[in-house]
Amino acid sequence: MSGDTQLNWSILGLGRFGRIHARTLQTIRGVRLHSACNRNEDVLQQHAAELQVPKISTTADDILADSEVDVVSIVTHWQDHYPLAMEALSAGKHVFLEKPMAATTAQAQEILKASRQSEGKLMVGHICRFDPRYSLARERILAGEIGEVTSIHAKRNLPVAPANIRLGKIPPLVGDGIHDLDLAMWMLGRKPNSVFARNIKIHDFTYPDAGWAMFDFSDPANSSETVVVIETHWGLPETTETVIDARMEIIGTTGKISIDCGQTGLHLQAKHSRYLDTSYWPPVKTGTFGVLRSELEYFARCIESGSEPSLVTTEEACDALEMILLAQQSADQQQMLTIKA
Repeated sequence: MSGDTQLNWSILGLGRFGRIHARTLQTIRGVRLHSACNRNEDVLQQHAAELQVPKISTTADDILADSEVDVVSIVTHWQDHYPLAMEALSAGKHVFLEKPMAATTAQAQEILKASRQSEGKLMVGHICRFDPRYSLARERILAGEIGEVTSIHAKRNLPVAPANIRLGKIPPLVGDGIHDLDLAMWMLGRKPNSVFARNIKIHDFTYPDAGWAMFDFSDPANSSETVVVIETHWGLPETTETVIDARMEIIGTTGKISIDCGQTGLHLQAKHSRYLDTSYWPPVKTGTFGVLRSELEYFARCIESGSEPSLVTTEEACDALEMILLAQQSADQQQMLTIKA
């Protein structure tokens, strides 16, 4: 930690989500937005001026070489996560790494190994674990209030958008399905045994518009059968009003839990009617709430106290990436894949 009492925090990747990270960090006690980088100098200059970032650079090397920087948020393209995380951990920085943590399971395992050898702490941004709707559901499941879970159906769907925004960057299963798979493993406390997935290609984008995956989470030791179905469709009509059509239904032997994140409770009817975000990073000027803020603040407090982040472990993030990449492989090959224990 730097000489003053604040954590000097830098953003690697000052794009759309990097800006959201930056604004959120500016509301957290004990955190100072120190610097940011982006390879596109015009974008960097524009966003840095808007956010009043003290120091900027077009290369991450400049940021990571700065002894004043305590923490970095890696908010770049997911296929750039690995080299940046390895370099940041090697430099002894604390690292908040957005999901998915890497492009391959092997890369994720290397990041995990590097984090164990680094002076800095690492936390992967599985934000849904900080959403009280999901954490409360997990508590009810662990308390046995719905009996043994027999099935989970989760969907996380979005309106169609230009390819450069989403489908030119990442497959839907990897981009969003990983959230619900991580939540299912977190709630059930185990990994799946097998997966069968399919892609749906509608437009001529780099990646398919939708992905469906069915995971077998059955537990032979308890003679229980559990199926988890994950739906990620990024081809909803452009006129769809929801921020994100995210829902989950968890059915147990004695009860059911339903989670609805699609109805935000705030509906704007104007030229283009739509729901507004009230949970994850709502653009409120006071900036005093939101799930992203809770997540980043949690990591800041872990750094200050010297404790390891336990709400999301790096091992769990590695598992989530490995399982969702197997689902993507199943979809590409159109065959069921057995998952080794």
